[in-house]
Amino acid sequence: MDYNATNDNILEIIGRIVAEIKKSVIGKDDVIYKILMAIIADGHILLEDIPGVGKTTLALAVSKAMSLSFNRIQFTPDVMPSDVTGFNVFNKQTSRFNFYRGAVFANILLADELNRTSGKTQSALLEAMEEKSVTIDGETRELPNPFIVIATQNPIGSVGTALLPESELDRFMIRLSLGYPDKISEMEILRRKSAQQNEDILPVITVNDLLCLRENARKIVTDEKIYAYIADLAQATRETEHFTAGISPRGSLALASLSRVAAMLKGRKFVLPEDVCSIWQEAECHRVTLTNNAKMSGHNVKSVLESILKKVPSPKL
Repeated sequence: MDYNATNDNILEIIGRIVAEIKKSVIGKDDVIYKILMAIIADGHILLEDIPGVGKTTLALAVSKAMSLSFNRIQFTPDVMPSDVTGFNVFNKQTSRFNFYRGAVFANILLADELNRTSGKTQSALLEAMEEKSVTIDGETRELPNPFIVIATQNPIGSVGTALLPESELDRFMIRLSLGYPDKISEMEILRRKSAQQNEDILPVITVNDLLCLRENARKIVTDEKIYAYIADLAQATRETEHFTAGISPRGSLALASLSRVAAMLKGRKFVLPEDVCSIWQEAECHRVTLTNNAKMSGHNVKSVLESILKKVPSPKL
């Protein structure tokens, strides 16, 4: 694949990636597409759901279909920051320090149940997620390109969970939930497991192909009216009485990047307001917090974001 791929080529490649992932993940096409959107937009992904719905299976399937190296770390209260980033050990024979890589040294890091570990260990991911590097004993080491964190967290309030800090939540480009499968999908899962039908997921693209997809997404034209629309939406979250604070400029950047990818996956060379609307909830829901009055009045984050989307006028292009 080259940096000037046609729309048809891009859509055909994305379709093949989705087909491979669906060998392991059944009935969740919308979630699969939005995860691919975030990866192409160079963003990190937060999956919030109950255990057992296939979050780990999905992350592994994505890495295989896209030929990306994969590491998984299970977060528990005793996991240390050095388990994430790596550490130096003194070698008596050479009188030098040997560096042992942590789990972050992979294209995809599955941070499983991130909200079950301590705040100190959670913060070990902050530099990696923002700078794509880690600093150990004063030495900065670059992470592989691309580098994507797919973090899972149990619903807030579950036993043993701790809230992720706002600064870390804001570094995730998108938050998604798999949810329970519908009846037909669950029956298909049961059939496959009963018959031990575990199809191998084949790599569809290379790492270089993914970088080409990213470059093609950056070329999608974004009109000034779209930028103004995104800024108006962000400003509305800052002015509403229902949120303690609105979305940050990082949230606006994430929405703009995802909108370009959404347009590309629809075969267009330019962004429309509908592209912004299609990813609005998933891009911003984890960046805002309801006030106590809003909670007492029966509001939730989704309903407030939806009302803002309806209130802010959509531009005519």
